Amino acid sequence: MKYFFSLILSVVLFADKPELLLLETYSDDKNVTGWYMSEKLDGIRAYWDGNKLISRGGNEFATPEFFTKEFPKHKLDGELWSKREDFANIVSIVNQDKPHDGWKNITYNVFEVPEIDGNLTTRLSNVTEGRYLKLIPQIKVSNKEHLNQFAKEVEAKGGEGVVVRDATLPYYVGRTQDALKIKSYIDDECEIVGYNKGSGKYEGMVGSFSCRMKDMKIIKIGSGLSEAQRAVPPSVGTIITFKYYGLTSKGNPRFPIFLRERNER
Repeated sequence: MKYFFSLILSVVLFADKPELLLLETYSDDKNVTGWYMSEKLDGIRAYWDGNKLISRGGNEFATPEFFTKEFPKHKLDGELWSKREDFANIVSIVNQDKPHDGWKNITYNVFEVPEIDGNLTTRLSNVTEGRYLKLIPQIKVSNKEHLNQFAKEVEAKGGEGVVVRDATLPYYVGRTQDALKIKSYIDDECEIVGYNKGSGKYEGMVGSFSCRMKDMKIIKIGSGLSEAQRAVPPSVGTIITFKYYGLTSKGNPRFPIFLRERNER
């Protein structure tokens, strides 16, 4: 199935697509005592190549000089982020094709330093924080209860989830069982194929999307939409990310909730 996207990006600067560390999903039987945990920021992935910020898709961000002037000459990997539950605003800032003052409202939050020798804490020690350059705090996991409590606190504050990593390893790219994401929910993507009318206070607006999943199953998603999105919904063909909590007896996502339009960079 070929997806068509409603999000038209004006960025036309291209760079080499970076090779990145990617996360697998944590399972409860995994012993991660002694690993390091951190909040999984709900931002935009960005790779600093020593000269410019590049998206995971290989596009160069139009960053203002003030934003990167304190960045080092060596490579970094991190998230462009402002605060929890602010993804749409972050996208609106970083997807513009010219530098602008909106970048003053976000920071670059580093979780990895590519091509530096040593373990994770050694690599991160090569980063000096500044006004727009931050380190994502890394906390050593004491035991499973410590991890579970941290994950609950992050999600209670509106955070996306937690990352746990074996900090003893040298830098690497790709997916392994040594870097895991923890969420109380599952997220997936689907394509908007139609709209369903709202009722009550949503009379005259969109009540829910009809959305086609990758297995071609059609589901309805209404929870999580703002009034603005109900009034002016994403176009048919837009790919959206949603979360859900397991499957129903019919194999459908249970309690699907809209999260965001997929950011294509």
